[in-house]
Amino acid sequence: MDDTLCTLPAHALRARIAAREVSPVEVVSAVLARIEASQPVLNAFITVCADKAMAAAKAAEAAVMRGEALGALHGVPYAAKDLVDTAGVRTTYGSRVYESHVPQADAVAAARMKAAGAILVGKTTTPEFGHKSLTDAPLFGRTCNPWDRRRTCGGSSGGAAAALAAGMGPLGIATDGGGSTRIPAACCGLVGMKQTLGTVPHSQVQDAFGMYTYVTPLSRNVMDTALQLAAMAGPHPSDPWSIGVTPQDWVAAARPAELKGVRILHRLTLGNARVAVDVRAAFEAALARFESLGAELVEHTEPLPPMEPVWKVINHASWRARFSKLIREHGARMTPSLLRQVEMAAAWSAEDYQEAMFARTALFRRVQGWLESHHLILTPTIARTALPVDQDPFEPIAINGEVAGELRANLFPYTLPFNITGHPAMTVPCGFGADGLPVALQIVGRFRDEATVLRAGAAYEATEDWLSRWPRDWR
Repeated sequence: MDDTLCTLPAHALRARIAAREVSPVEVVSAVLARIEASQPVLNAFITVCADKAMAAAKAAEAAVMRGEALGALHGVPYAAKDLVDTAGVRTTYGSRVYESHVPQADAVAAARMKAAGAILVGKTTTPEFGHKSLTDAPLFGRTCNPWDRRRTCGGSSGGAAAALAAGMGPLGIATDGGGSTRIPAACCGLVGMKQTLGTVPHSQVQDAFGMYTYVTPLSRNVMDTALQLAAMAGPHPSDPWSIGVTPQDWVAAARPAELKGVRILHRLTLGNARVAVDVRAAFEAALARFESLGAELVEHTEPLPPMEPVWKVINHASWRARFSKLIREHGARMTPSLLRQVEMAAAWSAEDYQEAMFARTALFRRVQGWLESHHLILTPTIARTALPVDQDPFEPIAINGEVAGELRANLFPYTLPFNITGHPAMTVPCGFGADGLPVALQIVGRFRDEATVLRAGAAYEATEDWLSRWPRDWR
């Protein structure tokens, strides 16, 4: 088996498949072999659909040989987080309650990946219903970070991130309700984008109008992110935020170029007090690199109130409405941390929820103000490298060897705000910590301006060598 096929990016695989230099069957076979080798160590998959994937690969190979028109991702393997519905393939949502659930229809994003020619190889691990930033659940156990199995891969799209980081396919469909794509991407050295609200339709969300969750691309590089975004994006009648949205030429935007004239605000903190020394050093080095590319940088020093409490009320109240009945019927089979977070919302009134929605609007307008005179905002993605794999979500975390406080407000205050404002935000690797684990920065853009976010990410990525480094702790 040609193991090098597992390290090629999606855009290179697509080109080689179209040129008949490699067969989709060879590619999918190599990826499935790596999944089989790594699964006992990383535990990145809940379901592997090997037979379906090989059948699709043979059909894709036949289409190439017949000279048919090929989709943008023809023959390219991908994995989907197990929150994303896939027709005919078990989708558990990480829950024992749905252990045998097989959807009849694809989510819109999954259907569009299929239409672009991509081949689903399996469903990746997620905490139950994606409720936390660590990836473990009673259904499947714990998923490890391929850079260091003693560390978490992040969450809630941790299985997808662990799989991609270890070469189990170049693309993953993830989801992001508070950082659930960007956090594991940062922990595992990947590119994770949370696009503008409505850019990719979310056909499964129950509250389409109050939405703060996103179905997202996940990859190892900016160009693959652009390709996947282009495949999944576009209006759909299931999502009111998507109606009337015209996709941009994101592939063109993802080609490296100078950033002359691009004005950037940057912040080391975003309501938090502590940042790891190695994260600070990597972030400052990245700022210097952006400046060398021609960007104009300005430090943003406006005092900010904590934004995590606003997100928490909106998020937990939504969970209480979604899961209370399920908990009454099946609570003994569900994750204790999910039950605890749902119970937190019992103390909040309808007035509390509406005040949080008012605060959401105020935060959106504040960020809009920041971006009136600047194109981008740069922050770290998380405040330290990946946490220990057995971290308790309710116990304080450590930063620089000192207790920093509650996990959410201190690890990823950078990601939460842009879920509720809707602005595009992408994480890219920006170095490695003293422990050898990845460090990442977040690029936030103007509403509906994914193109500038991708352009900046591609320009920065081209100046670094992170893509040449692979984790070794996955076998």
